[in-house]
Amino acid sequence: MSTNERHLELLLGRCVYDIDGKRVGLIEEVRANQEGSDWVVQEYLLGATAILERLSAWSLGIGILRLLGAHKLQVGYRVPWDQLDLSDLKHLRLNCTIDTLQALDK
Repeated sequence: MSTNERHLELLLGRCVYDIDGKRVGLIEEVRANQEGSDWVVQEYLLGATAILERLSAWSLGIGILRLLGAHKLQVGYRVPWDQLDLSDLKHLRLNCTIDTLQALDK
């Protein structure tokens, strides 16, 4: 395995912190594009709402949660591939603050 390759199963469910040490959320989804015989990560989706994205149940899931009284959902975030430091897989950190991330649409 080259230094640029990672096993995704080691990343899913791991907690990510921003550069200031603030908890951002768990990695729930990884988006990648195929380039030749390789898959190249484009972005990571973090947070509780990213689970709905992972299950392709965004609209239905949000509707059910709101019916059950969940009016304020934890925000999920899109993290570009180059903003996540993978040098220590046990302590994942962003190369930016949480404020610079794009929130997942609700």
